[in-house]
Amino acid sequence: MATALFCVATTAAATDVRLVGVAENTAILLIDDSKPRMMRVGQTGRAGVKLVAVDGQSAVVEVDGERLELHLGDQPYAPPVASERASVTLVSDVRGHFVTAGNINGASVRLMVDSGASMVSMGPSDAKRAGIDYLAGNKTYANTANGVALAYHVRLNKVQVGDIVLYNVEGLVHENINLPVVLLGMSFLGRLDMRREGDMLTLSKRD
Repeated sequence: MATALFCVATTAAATDVRLVGVAENTAILLIDDSKPRMMRVGQTGRAGVKLVAVDGQSAVVEVDGERLELHLGDQPYAPPVASERASVTLVSDVRGHFVTAGNINGASVRLMVDSGASMVSMGPSDAKRAGIDYLAGNKTYANTANGVALAYHVRLNKVQVGDIVLYNVEGLVHENINLPVVLLGMSFLGRLDMRREGDMLTLSKRD
């Protein structure tokens, strides 16, 4: 089943409801940090949370008589883990991609896991937002879907996804290609353990 990343809503009664994914007349909800649970429209789950409706990118739930609209959001689901290793679990979107919010040099960006990319790669707009003086980097050329393109090899001071923080990460800025998301390549992924189970991908920082 294809799903996408979640958003969070908290009612006055402090019931925490997170939308992990959606499908036809079905949503995957995380309620009060319990395990993700699939619910059908009309079904009532933990803490009296009722699934009222599901749209392509959102769901409506009812909690204590109050209706809340949840939209597929930007934060990854990070379940508690037995060890102290930083870990985050991502849920694939409708195209099978793992897209999430992240942080580069203190700037918020959208990231897509791409094990086929050798480095964390981005366009000039994301680089500028992250305060990267990429023109001072080493000029190089990179193979893209549209052929060979000019790029600059840079060092990223800090890259963060959920609780995982890595420093001094190699990056690539494509001068003339404004990528819609930052590609989370192997300069970041190669320093983590990765485990995929169905639509979920767990990234864990190595000891």
